[in-house]
Amino acid sequence: MKYKLTLFAFVLVILAQDVHAGQWYVAPDGQSSNPGTQEAPWDIASALGGQQKVAPGDTIFLLEGTYQRRPKELYDIRLAGSEGAPIRIRPQPGARVRIDGGLAVQNPSTHVWVRDLEIFVSEPRPDKPVSPGSHPEDLNRPAGGLHMFGGKSCKYINLVIHSCSQGISCWKDEIAPEIYGCIIYGNGWLGTDRGHGHCIYTQNDEGVKTISNCIMTCRYDGTYTMHAYGSARAYVNNYLVEENICSGKGPFLIGGGRPSQDIRVLKNYLYGVGMRIGYTAEYNESCEVRDNVIVNGGLDVTRYRQVTQEGNLIIAKGQERPKGAKSVLLPNKFDDSRAHLVIYNWNKVETLIVNAKPFLKEGELYHLLDPQNLFGRLVAEGKCTGDTIRVPVKGEFGVFVLLKKVP
Repeated sequence: MKYKLTLFAFVLVILAQDVHAGQWYVAPDGQSSNPGTQEAPWDIASALGGQQKVAPGDTIFLLEGTYQRRPKELYDIRLAGSEGAPIRIRPQPGARVRIDGGLAVQNPSTHVWVRDLEIFVSEPRPDKPVSPGSHPEDLNRPAGGLHMFGGKSCKYINLVIHSCSQGISCWKDEIAPEIYGCIIYGNGWLGTDRGHGHCIYTQNDEGVKTISNCIMTCRYDGTYTMHAYGSARAYVNNYLVEENICSGKGPFLIGGGRPSQDIRVLKNYLYGVGMRIGYTAEYNESCEVRDNVIVNGGLDVTRYRQVTQEGNLIIAKGQERPKGAKSVLLPNKFDDSRAHLVIYNWNKVETLIVNAKPFLKEGELYHLLDPQNLFGRLVAEGKCTGDTIRVPVKGEFGVFVLLKKVP
């Protein structure tokens, strides 16, 4: 009887948490003194910065519009959710929310989910290369981007990050984050020495950093899609990197000057991008590199004592191609109406018939989008016939966002 009463009390607590989860609203012209309702919303800085009474399980809805602040362009996030009751930051349903600048995640942030935002910088890039190095004084534009200086067990979901100095910076003091479904392109700047600014720059030691289902491409030579890197004093340990799509410019690197361990790189899809696991460290401990597809690039696993390396398809530039095509559909675990689609079009046909099962069913409508023009003109639209859809592809490689159109 005591056990049954304890279980019943636990269920009541969970239900009470769900019932009392708050919904708060933020607008570009909101005020910190407002009550945070849809009619009288907060400003974004006080809402995300922990100055309002936001509790575990609450959702902060950002109303449509562009949120900009200068000269300090990064909005701090200092919110504390809990396991099973995260604080969610997201657009109001149907709204397009643009952060003109960026976000900086600070301690004591825990269990915060940030999703479906567009992060960019509106100031134009210089029309000629600037001074060399990582911090040129003559760049003269905000850095922008998503920066994780702290936080624990946070998730960053389906973000679109472009036109910043760097897409995502995820440092050692951010513990066990998940970066999922993000589209990162067109970031960085050109110096007189080389291109600077990566899609994701990250270091880690404690907890596992998970980076998955992202689409990444770089603007300049000298920049990286995946740049898990550090000097001999930095840590590059404990990564799960899976089902990402990287193409165009920007090598894929996990490794540094200090020995790495517990690196798992699974089912990533690269085109024109080489993958390197391990860098200048004299040795590394353990890695698993499995079932990746790399076309027009190579795979280099460097000085690991324990290596699992199997199922990888490596096709160098100029090497004979298979016949037909290879397509991979990656449904989004946080949005059942969305998937990423990658196609290796070996025969370079103009239109491919692609199996969309189980994401789409017979008769369901779909939209096909260019990841770098997600809010613009459709690539294609249609109806699922049997288990298949028609996909127009220009050249040997294509990557798309596939949306299930809800009637």
